[in-house]
Amino acid sequence: MNLSQPWRAESFGLCFASLNDSCIKTVYSPVLRAPLYLLFTVTIILIVFGNLWVICTIFSFQQLQTPTNYLIVSMAVSDLLLGSFVMPPSMIRSLETCWYFGDFFCKFHSGTDFTLCNASVLHLTFISIDRYYAVCQPFQYHRRMTTRVSIFMILVSWGFSAFIGFGIIFSELKIERKRTEELHVACKGGCLALHGREIGVTYSIVFYFLPMFIIVSIYSRIFVIALRHVRVINNYPTSSSSVSKKDLKATKTLAIVIGVFMSCWTPYFMCNIIDPIVNHTIPALLYEVVMWVAYLNAVFNPLIYAFFHSWFREKSKILFEKLYKLC
Repeated sequence: MNLSQPWRAESFGLCFASLNDSCIKTVYSPVLRAPLYLLFTVTIILIVFGNLWVICTIFSFQQLQTPTNYLIVSMAVSDLLLGSFVMPPSMIRSLETCWYFGDFFCKFHSGTDFTLCNASVLHLTFISIDRYYAVCQPFQYHRRMTTRVSIFMILVSWGFSAFIGFGIIFSELKIERKRTEELHVACKGGCLALHGREIGVTYSIVFYFLPMFIIVSIYSRIFVIALRHVRVINNYPTSSSSVSKKDLKATKTLAIVIGVFMSCWTPYFMCNIIDPIVNHTIPALLYEVVMWVAYLNAVFNPLIYAFFHSWFREKSKILFEKLYKLC
């Protein structure tokens, strides 16, 4: 063991020693694996309990059950599923460099991963539309953004995301068999969602970069109008302007959520576009790193709500006190 360079592999072996078509396994030093297992486990726990706390807090108080918060809860469910279902097997695959859960679960796991990512993007898109009406057309907001509309947005987000996510994984729109064999994707112990140039580039542009462009455009428009509202609020501090202040603060907080989301996920989707173009020559280790950076986004959202939403802190404190008394 070379302790001076713990990131280097100790040796190479096979994922399944008894199989001739087994994938090659990279065995990393325990000096590297042990702290990474601890780090990833702590990250998963924070994601599960953080997003579960957001869901419980909003559903425990009637006054928090608004169309906007329903979308936030649905997005928290997406992050919760990511942390509880997708990330544990991904952790083992990343650190053991092998997939031990079978071919079908590999496809199901990858399809779920795609679905949850798509759902997050669509939720953010619908939230930006919600914020647009709240700030830019406040007199029409309660008429247009009803609970029924919010639920419809949630159903569209999940339904369309699952259709696209599992459709890509279980369809034949993958890289050619010849390339698959060259990349050892077909060996036992591998689970790589590699696709041809057209599907890789098209998916990333249509389901990530285009929605992000729309979201940024909407929020740019929102903040231009918000500046005008701020001037009016400062000159005429009425009860109605107090509501506008809350809308502006909520919009700023959700803009931070979107900014963090883009910071975490953009490197992954850049690799997703570049990799098929360069014939899948991006190192697997780099893919693993940007993938886990993307997963970290699910940790940040509950922290953003806790730091920037006074109502979330107040209601969380009340809920915690209730739970403490019950215990």
